[in-house]
Amino acid sequence: MVKAWKRQAARLASAFGILGVLLAPLPAFAEGEPALDIPAESCILVAGDTVLYEENADQPMPPASITKIMTLLLTFEALEAGQISLDQTVVCSEHAASMGGTQIWLEPGEEMPLSDIIKATAVNSANDCAMVLAETVAGSEEAFVQRMNERAEALGMENTHFENPTGLDADGHLSTARDIAIMSVELLKHPGVTDFTTIWMDALRNGETGLVNTNKLVRYYDGCTGLKTGTTDGAGSCLSASATRDGLSLVAVSMGSDTSAERFDACRTLLDYGFANYESFTPAVPEEELTPVPVSGGTAASAALSPAETRPVVLPKGRSGSVEISVSLPEELSAPVAAGQEVGRASFTLDGEEICALPLLAAEEVPEMDFSFALFKLWEKLTHPPRLG
Repeated sequence: MVKAWKRQAARLASAFGILGVLLAPLPAFAEGEPALDIPAESCILVAGDTVLYEENADQPMPPASITKIMTLLLTFEALEAGQISLDQTVVCSEHAASMGGTQIWLEPGEEMPLSDIIKATAVNSANDCAMVLAETVAGSEEAFVQRMNERAEALGMENTHFENPTGLDADGHLSTARDIAIMSVELLKHPGVTDFTTIWMDALRNGETGLVNTNKLVRYYDGCTGLKTGTTDGAGSCLSASATRDGLSLVAVSMGSDTSAERFDACRTLLDYGFANYESFTPAVPEEELTPVPVSGGTAASAALSPAETRPVVLPKGRSGSVEISVSLPEELSAPVAAGQEVGRASFTLDGEEICALPLLAAEEVPEMDFSFALFKLWEKLTHPPRLG
C-alpha cells in the first residue's frame, strides 16, 4: 500500500510538473478499434512508425530501467562508429560500483570485456554495468546524460528527459510510452542488439555470476526479440517488448503496471492483438512495369529503370492480395539523365486509397550527346552499314 501511494504521488507530481507538453503522436494506422484490457496506466503498440494501438501514450511517467534502451542505443551507435569495440577491456569506476538497485556487484577497478558489460545491462538490467557503459562512451555520467537528451530530441521524443543512464528514480527523469516505442524501434535497427536481448540465461566471470533475463517473454513468447524491463517505486512495473513473426516486427510498451506479471500480460495482449490483426506487405514493382524510358538527345536511346529502396508496410490481416499498383512514367526524357534520378512513380492502393508510393529511378547515367559523339555515331553508320538480306 505504501509503495502504491508513493508511486501514485510520483505520477501526480510528474503530471503537474510538466506544463505545455507538445503531443506529437506517430501516425495511427486505424481508429475506432475496440479497447483492449491492458493492465497498465499507459501503453502503445507500434510497427515501425505506425501506431496500431494506444492508451494514454503521451502521459509522462518515470520509465525505470527502460531508460537503458537509450543507454544501449548510444553504446551501439558508438560501436558502429568505431569509437569502442566489443572485445575491449573496460574498468569499473568508484561511481559505477556505487549504483544501487539491480547490479552484478562490480568492484572498483574490476576489469571486464565490454561485451560482458553490455550483456549484463541488457539481460540482467545491471545498474553498475549501465554506468560503466555511460562512462566508456562519453567519459562521465554527466556527458553521457547530455548525449541521451540530445539523441532523444533528435528522435522526436518530445516528452522525455533523462537524468541518469540507469533509470533509477530521479526528479525530472520522465518519458512516455510513445517515446519509449520510438527509441525501441531505433535500437532494433542495430542487428547486433538482439544477440544480447534474446539471451535467456548466461553467466559471467567464468561461470561465477549467473544471468537470467528479466524479460520473461524472451523464453515464453514466440518470436520475442527483447527488449527491456523496468521497475521502481515511482514507475511501477514497465516493459518494452519486441517480437517478429512472418516479417512483421512489433514493439509493445506498457508503463505503470502494479505487478511484474501485469506488465507481461499487458505486452503479451498488445503483441497478440498486433499479430492477429495485421500483416507486413513489401511493395514491389513487377519487372514488366519497369520498361525503359526513351531519351532524346542522349548517348543512349533509353534509360533503364530501377525502383527505389523500399520498406514493409503494415496492412490489415489478409489484405495484401488486394493491393493494386499503378505506374506513372513520362513518354520521353531529355538528356542528360543522372543515375538515380527520379523519373517515375509507382503507386500502391488498397480500396482506392494510396498506402505507399515508390519512386522509380534511372538505373544508369545517360549523358547528353555532344558534337564528337554525334560525329562518331555518324561514322559508325557509314562504315558499318546494316546488312541486307
